Amino acid sequence: MSADEPLLRLDDVEVHFERKRGLIDRVLRTPGGKTVKAVDGVSLDIAENDVVALVGESGCGKTTLGKTAVALQRPTGGSVTYRGQDVWNAKDGKGDVEIPYEEIRRSLQIIHQDPGSSLNPNKTIMKSLQAPLKKWQPSLSPKDRRTRVLGMLEHVGMAPPDDYANRYPHQLSGGEKQRTALVRALLMNPDVILADEAVSALDVSLRVEMMDLLLDLQNEFGTSFVFVSHNLSNARYLAQKAGGRIAVMYLGRIVEVGTAEELLGNPRHPYTKVLRWATADLDPDKARAGAPPVRKIDIPDPSNPPSGCRFHTRCPKAREVCVRENPDLRPHSEDPSSHAASCFRQFRNGEHEYWTSPELTDAPNVDEIRSDGNAIETS
Repeated sequence: MSADEPLLRLDDVEVHFERKRGLIDRVLRTPGGKTVKAVDGVSLDIAENDVVALVGESGCGKTTLGKTAVALQRPTGGSVTYRGQDVWNAKDGKGDVEIPYEEIRRSLQIIHQDPGSSLNPNKTIMKSLQAPLKKWQPSLSPKDRRTRVLGMLEHVGMAPPDDYANRYPHQLSGGEKQRTALVRALLMNPDVILADEAVSALDVSLRVEMMDLLLDLQNEFGTSFVFVSHNLSNARYLAQKAGGRIAVMYLGRIVEVGTAEELLGNPRHPYTKVLRWATADLDPDKARAGAPPVRKIDIPDPSNPPSGCRFHTRCPKAREVCVRENPDLRPHSEDPSSHAASCFRQFRNGEHEYWTSPELTDAPNVDEIRSDGNAIETS
């Protein structure tokens, strides 16, 4: 891996699924075989000791993108490379494989939203945590494995570790299960950990504590985190404290990426403004002041996304060119790693057809804006 090459690179990644017809589809005689473009042309670099928070509404593709990044989902287009090695060429044994797929999988780990489902209910915590050490570090003696597990349990605040090691999953709280899952991932000495809604199931009082733990361990072990969340407030907390980035997703595409300060202080994509408006605890004094910055509330069907810019059906700034053309993710400055957004308004007046294109004539769908401020769902 060259000095300027990222740890993990996603290049024009696509993940498309064929949607099968269900019972309701058959009853209503809805045509089947539609393709859901869960991820549709996403490029993203993840560096050593990096933190990237993927945020967006349910169904935007953020979890699918995260699983693709850590080699749990094979892309249908584009490529994923780890330290310069194409992940799926390594899996299939194509070309010169410099990094075996088994090593890649060990280096890319995941923490699920529901950690209890990934813990064997019939095994003690000690047996569950020793299992990956037996597989990946067979030279360790039983005593060394036990010592390492106990040390990690204590490291994440599960003390006395002997007590927790002898418990079963049902004897742990939600936060303790999440810490156990984190220990299991860290025992692999991974380079990247995907935290998929890792704090969303926790009580509010425990979320900050868990996020602080993630950041402490990230700093100590030098592990990069891809943090998936529907909550922009959580994403801001992690990205801000770690000096990382937030990537905003909408209908399978990243529409804006930048630091927490850039995205929240000066959002450049209209959808980011919607998320900011809908996240009350970002700024309680200004939360949901006025109507939401959208023309329509309804989210389009991902199996039949709008043409051009996919947000144009809801965007209050959309013009006719937005219906025809899809804007690229464009950096705001000459630095290619700087704050970027996929919006024609990134161009100065006169630099793009957008500024002379007629405005869309359909009126804002104000009837769907409820007076209680809950018109937009971001969970």
